[in-house]
Amino acid sequence: MTTKSKTAKIDSRSKKSAPIAYNPQADKIVDYALKFDGVKYKYGGTTKKGMDCSGLVVTSFDSENISLPRSTGDLSTTGDWVDLKQVTKGDLLFFATNKNSRKVNHVGIVTDARDGYVEFIHASTSSGVMISNIAEKYWYFAFVQARRVI
Repeated sequence: MTTKSKTAKIDSRSKKSAPIAYNPQADKIVDYALKFDGVKYKYGGTTKKGMDCSGLVVTSFDSENISLPRSTGDLSTTGDWVDLKQVTKGDLLFFATNKNSRKVNHVGIVTDARDGYVEFIHASTSSGVMISNIAEKYWYFAFVQARRVI
C-alpha cells in the first residue's frame, strides 16, 4: 500500500502539480529587504531614512532588476494569485487593515514559509520595518491574498 505525502495531498487540491523549486533570486530579494529591518516608517519612503510597505517591496525587488508598480493597489494585481498554503519565500502578502474594509492597503514579502508557518517582512506604520507572522491574530484576520511575481 502506498501513502501520499503531505505535499502530494496539497498539490492534488491545487492547480499546480509540481512542487515549487528553490529560487535563489527570492533569497537575494529577502536578504536585501532584511537590511531595512528596524528602519522607521515614512509614507512614500524607499531608503534607510524611512520606508513604507510598498516602498520596501519595490526597492527589494529592484535590487534584482525586477520592476514592480509603486502602489500597494497596483502590486495587488501583479503576478499570479497563490493560495496561502502554497506561498514561498519572496511571495507577496496583501492585507486590508482599515476597519470594515477588505480593500488592500498593506503589503509584505514572505521571508519564511513551511508547514502552515508564514513569516513576512513589511513596513508597519507603528513600528517601521519588521518581521511578523501570519498567525498573529491581527494579520490573520487582515489577510486578503498572496501573489507570486518571481
